Amino acid sequence: MKTLLICEYREGKLLESSYELVAFADKLGAEKAMVLIGKEAEVPKVNGKLYLADVAKYGEYKPDLHKKIVLEAVKKEDPDAIVFLHSSYGWDLAPRVAAALKAGQVSEIVSINEGKFEVGLCNAKLRRTVTPQTGKMVLTIQAGAFNVAGDPQGKAQIEKIDLPDAVSPLEFVGYEPAQKKEVDLARAEVVVSAGRGVGKKENVAIIAALAKALGGELGASRPVVDAGWVEHSRQVGTTGQIVAPKLYVACGISGAIQHVAGMKKSEFVVAINKDKDAPIGEVADVLVVADVMQFVPALTAMLQK
Repeated sequence: MKTLLICEYREGKLLESSYELVAFADKLGAEKAMVLIGKEAEVPKVNGKLYLADVAKYGEYKPDLHKKIVLEAVKKEDPDAIVFLHSSYGWDLAPRVAAALKAGQVSEIVSINEGKFEVGLCNAKLRRTVTPQTGKMVLTIQAGAFNVAGDPQGKAQIEKIDLPDAVSPLEFVGYEPAQKKEVDLARAEVVVSAGRGVGKKENVAIIAALAKALGGELGASRPVVDAGWVEHSRQVGTTGQIVAPKLYVACGISGAIQHVAGMKKSEFVVAINKDKDAPIGEVADVLVVADVMQFVPALTAMLQK
């Protein structure tokens, strides 16, 4: 299988998440070529062919021109799969490419199982395995689902792409910053998060007491926020805040990909869960197998002495 990986470039820099595309292709056992609309000084450190278009000419995002650039690379490489990140860039551009190629699209892939793609459904509470039925396929991968091992190494073989007609009626005007959050978990050195395993809204106060005892902030997983137990400003994950504290404590959190992607850069992770096989255990430095509502109050009492 051959993949064409569509890297991302924003505000003058190659996004580090572009390397997750490489990790995906490696896990798939596929050949890889890449596309970047950016600058030569910011190309990914990966061995293989890289099709480079000048960002000064084509903009950081002009969908009509970027689609043409990707399709030009498709003509040259004839890949089986064109792979994007599941980001605002990928959300918009991937369907345009899929429609142009009349190719099936699979969005937000979280894992590969025997060459087939696993995606979430029902707000990531369930997973299903899918396989496109078209000759070519367009894929987007969930952020954090495919991690890069070690520092990137390699040198790309650059081939420049220059369209004969680079006129676009669209103008890229820039990025609008997100609204200021009520709680900036990204700055916290300690985050203690409540998951569905805490049982009910009233029990969130027990997790908040542990956060206070540790001198940290209360966080939460998406199911807890969706249930209305905690305000959205405290949600950790790809649809909430991305955090990287010195200590992250996950209380009753199973470890959905979207949540893990939001806290995987934490220096030290403690997970408290009664299920010893919970996925959160794969990223935890310490996994405490216990009932959250029994263990957390005891731990808080010890810390308060």
